[in-house]
Amino acid sequence: MARDSRVLDVNSPYSYTLWCRDFADTSVVADDGGRPCGFVTGYRRPDAPDTLFIWQVAVDASHRGRGLARRMLDELAARTRGQGIRWVEATVTPDNAPSAAMFSSFARDHGCGLTRTRLFGREHLAGDHEPEVLFRIGPLPVR
Repeated sequence: MARDSRVLDVNSPYSYTLWCRDFADTSVVADDGGRPCGFVTGYRRPDAPDTLFIWQVAVDASHRGRGLARRMLDELAARTRGQGIRWVEATVTPDNAPSAAMFSSFARDHGCGLTRTRLFGREHLAGDHEPEVLFRIGPLPVR
């Protein structure tokens, strides 16, 4: 799915397998009839344990346009809120309007603030990688 998205950085199958083992509590995989159709990978920031950083969001092409990414993000936020997560962060490139819209709607629907700040410019990233803008959402309401 990451490769097929043509916008996500593609990690090795081994790294995704390790991710599922080591970060299962902060990641979600959606399936349709036992076949994966979407995932959200995230981790708790070591220097900010109340912050969930979303690493990647991917939805299989056959399942796009149905709100699956947002439902997975909502599920992950609900699950981790009980673990002390109050903030959600993600980076979004300036040309990724769908991700920007999803994180903006997440913040709005959860009654949270959203700040956008430049995290990494082209000079920090290899090749012709777009700059990365940090979306910081929160604080999430305590439930």
